[in-house]
Amino acid sequence: MHAIQTNNLTKDFKTLRAVDSVSLEVEEGEIFGLLGPNGAGKTTLISMLVTMRKPTSGKATVNGHDILTDASGVRHSIGIVFQDPSLDEELTAYENLELHGAMYSIPKKDLDKRINEVIQTVGLIDRLHDVVKTYSGGMRRRLEIARGLLHYPKVLFLDEPTLGLDPQTRQAIWEYIAKLKKEHGITVVLTTHYMEEADSLCDRLAIIDHGKIIKLGTPSALKDSLEGDSVTVETKDTQKFKDVVEKENMAECANVHDGKVTLCVHNAEKKIPKIIDIATKNGIEVKSVSMHKPTLDDVFLHYTGKTIREEEASGKDSMKMHMRAWGRK
Repeated sequence: MHAIQTNNLTKDFKTLRAVDSVSLEVEEGEIFGLLGPNGAGKTTLISMLVTMRKPTSGKATVNGHDILTDASGVRHSIGIVFQDPSLDEELTAYENLELHGAMYSIPKKDLDKRINEVIQTVGLIDRLHDVVKTYSGGMRRRLEIARGLLHYPKVLFLDEPTLGLDPQTRQAIWEYIAKLKKEHGITVVLTTHYMEEADSLCDRLAIIDHGKIIKLGTPSALKDSLEGDSVTVETKDTQKFKDVVEKENMAECANVHDGKVTLCVHNAEKKIPKIIDIATKNGIEVKSVSMHKPTLDDVFLHYTGKTIREEEASGKDSMKMHMRAWGRK
């Protein structure tokens, strides 16, 4: 059985279509990532799957439970770690977990055992009885993950689990997520706009932009889909250079971004001198050239036409629109 199935799932906020006819399947026991910038529709998609928002149209099931007709079944079979902090800072870690256990009607005789299990999983056993306001940001995130696991969910949803954390803490969270899959067989669905996170953690991932799934596959398959090396050329005449390269059929793809042009090129080592020569003959000054194997950054650029950093900048206004619309619903 698929852990999650969606069929043309759509969500509109008045004039804004936040999720646009998304159809996907998530297998049991896999780590599935939704990769995209803020405002792309990741959080809205998650909010429908966890029954916090009703879809405008389309269908979805989570652990075999329909999100519309069996919302209670969905909620009792999932765990959620929100993007924004949701712990009570005035309570201890134990008290936060105890409160969560009561919400899920976990018998008292089982609760202490479960609390000790999840708190050890995230490495906070020595801080179990400390007040949460004394925790660092990374420790709070780990406690939120522990809380999401307390009622033994089949699927754990993580919305930007490492947002705002330092690189060392982010790496630690990645290790905990991988541990959940390996030791407990939990299906994990996470949203992120960190390419390294998506590449390192996910068995499969979907690139989502403007509410649509642009491309779906394993990280390796997505990178292999570019068919060649990535060559980035810095020049003042980016559009002219792109036009010349395409006219001469020197690359399988060419994208302008950040004052540079990134090309998909087979046998790049041999073609780079020819590319520079063509640029020179057309009066285009090449400032620098770099070559690397395709990354998820390159994949995102190829399929969306922008880097995720550009999308992050341009997505701020759309996110504000989204949040205003969210508040009206």
